[in-house]
Amino acid sequence: MGTRRPSSLSHVLLGGGLVGLAAGAGSLALETEGRAGIGRAAAVVAIATGMRRAREPVAGDHWGGCHDARSAGTAPIYRGEPGFDDRMDGDGDGVACEPIRD
Repeated sequence: MGTRRPSSLSHVLLGGGLVGLAAGAGSLALETEGRAGIGRAAAVVAIATGMRRAREPVAGDHWGGCHDARSAGTAPIYRGEPGFDDRMDGDGDGVACEPIRD
């Protein structure tokens, strides 16, 4: 038996859905509150994926180790920032407490 190919109707519906999604997001971006909402949602995703810190380092930061820095939401910490410690920069690249990769 061969595999069943999606009908052209499903392609049209899928395409229409994608166009609608793009138009909806675009119309949100036209309003100040819509842009703010998009920005908040993007920040949540960026923090969840490790692309952004939940908390910027502040003067006086001192961490017992990377677990503490990550728990506080301030990792990764770059050389020159409060809380940076060479002992937490395992590969010596100037970035301490880098995201854990699987």
